[in-house]
Amino acid sequence: VQLQASGGGYVQAGGSLRLSCAASGLSFRNWNMGWFRQAPGKERDFVGAVAWSGTSAYYADSAEGRFTISRDNTKNTVYLRMDNLKPEDTAVYYCATMRSGWGTKDPIGYNNWGRGTLVTVSS
Repeated sequence: VQLQASGGGYVQAGGSLRLSCAASGLSFRNWNMGWFRQAPGKERDFVGAVAWSGTSAYYADSAEGRFTISRDNTKNTVYLRMDNLKPEDTAVYYCATMRSGWGTKDPIGYNNWGRGTLVTVSS
């Protein structure tokens, strides 16, 4: 199983980015997917998750209303659209498959962690 996040970069506060996570080696449409982020010196934090169907999603409080997760099962890809970015959103962003039940926010409930992509938001 391989998950590869991309789309990170440098953006000014208030700007937007869309991250992608391409999956291979698994039946992607069978998996709920999550996004996490990790800032330097901090723990890995939950950002949001999307159901296998793409019809349901839930978010961390910090992401609610600004971030949107979607997926395209025909492309084996999950997306994270981030709007109104803030300097505190600066982190490496990761995607992972959800191995625990729906609603999980703890990283232990996820596996198959992909390589992350760095997002830097300047003030």
